[in-house]
Amino acid sequence: MNTSFIYFLTNKNKTVLYIGVTSDLVKRIYQHKSKSYRGFTSKYNCDQLVYFEEFLDVNLAIAREKQLKSGNRKTKEELVNKLNPNWNDLSDGWIFDCH
Repeated sequence: MNTSFIYFLTNKNKTVLYIGVTSDLVKRIYQHKSKSYRGFTSKYNCDQLVYFEEFLDVNLAIAREKQLKSGNRKTKEELVNKLNPNWNDLSDGWIFDCH
């Protein structure tokens, strides 16, 4: 079984929230930061990791992602505020070696 993650990204002004799911959080955050793919996060400059959850079953991660995406922004903000009240970029200091 592979570990999977759901994660929240935001932009520098904390005005946009993006929710994603991945099996390789470090690689995926690197892709967002380097704007490797055109899409929502590159368009809105979402490259700051402010929240994540880890799952041992990818199906649970996908279900959680869908649950969170269907919720309102206030609920998402409450999750971030509980574990990361200053909305710091949790990936600061990570070494990205994604070759």
